[in-house]
Order: sequence, then C-alpha cells, then structure tokens
Amino acid sequence: MMPRLLIMGSAMKGPALLLCIVLAAALVFAGCATERSVTVFAGSVSKPALEEAASVFERETGVKVYLNFGGSGALLSQMKLSRRGDLYLPASPDYMAMAIAGGLVDAGSEKRVAYLVPAILVPAGNPAGVRSLADLSRPGVRVAIADPQSVSVGLYAYEILEHAGLISEISRNMVTYGESYAKTVSLVSLGTVDAIIGWREFAQWNKNVEMVPLMPEEMPRLSYISGAIASFAMDSESARSFLDFLASARGQEIFGRWGYLITEAEASKISPGASIGGEYRLPPDYRPLVR
Repeated sequence: MMPRLLIMGSAMKGPALLLCIVLAAALVFAGCATERSVTVFAGSVSKPALEEAASVFERETGVKVYLNFGGSGALLSQMKLSRRGDLYLPASPDYMAMAIAGGLVDAGSEKRVAYLVPAILVPAGNPAGVRSLADLSRPGVRVAIADPQSVSVGLYAYEILEHAGLISEISRNMVTYGESYAKTVSLVSLGTVDAIIGWREFAQWNKNVEMVPLMPEEMPRLSYISGAIASFAMDSESARSFLDFLASARGQEIFGRWGYLITEAEASKISPGASIGGEYRLPPDYRPLVR
C-alpha cells in the first residue's frame, strides 16, 4: 500500500502530496504498533533455560522476547538509568529486594521460577584436586568469584567464605573477579583458575566443568530466580504473560530439564538448615579480595 501512495504522490503537489506522505507514515507506524514484545533483563545463570522458554513462548503467542543477560546488579543499574525493560529476572532475592525498594518493579507481580544451590566448580578432571571449601586456601590453588558488588553469585560466595571464616586465607589465592556469572564460569571452564564458587546447576550443562558440593552447614542461604514486571514496562500485559509461562508447569519443565531445582522442597533437601532467599549485605569494611 505504501509504494502505491508514493507513486501517486509523485504526481501531486502541495497539500495533497503532504497528506499522502502523512497517511503512508501512519500506516507504517500502525503496522509496527501491532508487534508485541517483551524486553527481559536476566541474570546469566538463567540463560539456557530462559532462551528455550522464550523460543517456545514466541512460537506459541507471537510475542517477541528480547533477552539481555549479565550480572544482576549491573542489569538493575542499566534499567534504572535507561528506564527501559519490561521484566527483571535476577539470580537472587537480594537484587529483587533492591529493585522493589527502588520502585523499579511491581512487587505484587513477583513470581519464583527456579531455585539455585551454591557449589564449588572446577575444570573437568579437577586438576588441582579441590575436594572441599578449605582446599581453596591451599597454596597454589587459583581461585575466582564473581564480583560481590554486582553479581548475585558473587555476593553468595563472599557470604559463604565469611560464614566459614576463610576470607583472609582464601583471599591470598584470589586471582580475579568475574563481571558476570557467565564470565566467572568461563574462567574455570577454560582452566584459567582452579576453582570458583558458583551455582551447581552450571556443571549439569557444561561438559568442561565439574561440581564439588559444599557441606550443608557451609551454605547459610540458598537462592532462587524470580521475576517481576518493571514499573516502566512498555507492554506489561505481554511481560505478565511471559512471567506466567515461566512459572507454569511447562516453563518449570524446561528449567527442570536444564538441571535447575523447581521447588523449595527440593532445595531444602540439599541443605535443610539453610534459609531460602533473604538478604545479605557486604560488611561496612568490605574490601575486594583481589589484590
């Protein structure tokens, strides 16, 4: 229709030509407005399951899902500064609490999607022979964690080390911080470091990584992935539909196949004494462990 209007317009002058151009532009924008989409800001740990779930959702509903992955804190800062995004899906309740406190998401829309359990992750074959949390303080063992100030699993890692009283010992072996969970895991999958503290789920979908479980008493908290609709969402209806899908039996089945725990009961069996969720704040005298 638009090319026809332009051809007709070439023979027109003045107001008639202007009217045709305006009508053509209106038709183009009307067509664009019919496309529904959801922009998601999600912690990297949810990547494989979320990509599959988004593909299924798009195919069944026609709603386009745009996924942005990274550290939960960094993503929250992006949303705050840009005032864009429809759905926030951090890897821990700590960052969801920040989003709620900052008025960036609708607290009433929050839904849990999956549960996460911390563990030690090592390269395939475990060349450094790491068998316990205490082994991370052995001379020569290269250790990394995600940045506790911007990445959910980094905050959990620091809390675990503090809980075990190993901050000073392990800091001597700390090589670097990862800017996101994905980048932190790449350090161990490529053999750049001998161990990280991450989520055990990753070892189930990366053949280059093995998991060394933590003792139940070494885990003060377990985490969960939850989602909430942004207070400035452009399409809150589509965002709600996608979040409902993730929390539905079909969405849960997808997360379950990727190795995530989908019920609180499953998570509690691994560490009965650990709390589920909650918040942890870095100590006032916090100093980066990387020298």
